[in-house]
Amino acid sequence: MTDAGDRIGLACPSCSPEAETVHEVIRPGGHATVRCTACDHTHKAEVVEPETTALTIVVSQDGESFTTEMDVPTAGVVATGEEFVVDTAEALMEVRITGIELGPERRVEEAPIDDVETLWTRAVDNVSVDVTLHPKDGDADQTRSLRLTVPGDTEFEVGETVEFGDEEFSVEGLQIRDDAPAYRHEKLDHPGDLAYAKDLKRLYARDETLTAWSAW
Repeated sequence: MTDAGDRIGLACPSCSPEAETVHEVIRPGGHATVRCTACDHTHKAEVVEPETTALTIVVSQDGESFTTEMDVPTAGVVATGEEFVVDTAEALMEVRITGIELGPERRVEEAPIDDVETLWTRAVDNVSVDVTLHPKDGDADQTRSLRLTVPGDTEFEVGETVEFGDEEFSVEGLQIRDDAPAYRHEKLDHPGDLAYAKDLKRLYARDETLTAWSAW
């Protein structure tokens, strides 16, 4: 249901009678009192509440997962790779759809929301990125790994030097996740190639940390 303070799209009789503008709900109801945010005109408007359905959503994050339920508009279509915000009692989380289940053993890439039984998703607002670090001297026996926790929209670019805490490294390759939107290749390794942290399966880099290989 629409509540006071919510923002909705409506035609404004003062400044935009033919096209919708953003309105703030002042007093909710079937004939709500709303204010146009474009011109501050306050007027009455019929607010039709969309039909909703309860949808089961499985959210995966850093190897763990939890299940929640959310009311979503019945009209519309969902597809793998799309992102949306899950509103749970614990937090608001931005997630990406990784699987659409219509029933037992029935998974598809796209479907009307009304046909969906469960959405499988992965949290992408904050993500962990696995990094393989090669030593400066090229000794493969001393290759090591670390894990970075960063906002999902953090950009990594091949050729750039990155600092995280005491770590410093130059990016050499970006391994793209299977559920990421279309990239040029599955692995990016040309200078200037760029990807977001939420799209990365692994990052390959050359260690630039001065004390990384000290025996002490």
